[in-house]
Amino acid sequence: MSDLVLQRYESPEGTLMLGSFEGRLCMCDWENSPLHRRNLMRIEKGIDCQSIVGTSQVIATAKEQLVAYFAGDLKQFDIPLLFIGTNFQKQVWESLLRIPYGATSTYGEQAQRMGRPKAVRAVARANGSNAISIIVPCHRIVGRNGKLTGYAGGIEAKRNLLNHEFLHSI
Repeated sequence: MSDLVLQRYESPEGTLMLGSFEGRLCMCDWENSPLHRRNLMRIEKGIDCQSIVGTSQVIATAKEQLVAYFAGDLKQFDIPLLFIGTNFQKQVWESLLRIPYGATSTYGEQAQRMGRPKAVRAVARANGSNAISIIVPCHRIVGRNGKLTGYAGGIEAKRNLLNHEFLHSI
């Protein structure tokens, strides 16, 4: 049986826990988030494995691409991903990948694009369960009035990520 390989990454916005399983990234989660433990338990249960501290090729690639992202040199990640959640959560996370770098969307717009216009709250909850932050850009989702809403890395990190992308998309 394979293990879930975990390694910390110190980003300019805080500590992220990177996780890989069988050659795919399944975690890039804010270590200090109150949701981190829940996400880790969901992943371990979903792939029926134990986690170990170590590294893998996909973690090394994720680190390289995160460094390039924070330097303003990378706008699109190219890492094999493994989503672990319900089918609905996976659809929500896949839809996040279609929000362009430097752009924002609302929960309502995301639900509409998914063909589920009445599922705004469920979409918001699924976004909150995203365990692959930054790479799966839930930070690009804002409230319908443009206000910054909850983010596992904190509102300040969300503001900084959006400002970073805006500045590097010009």
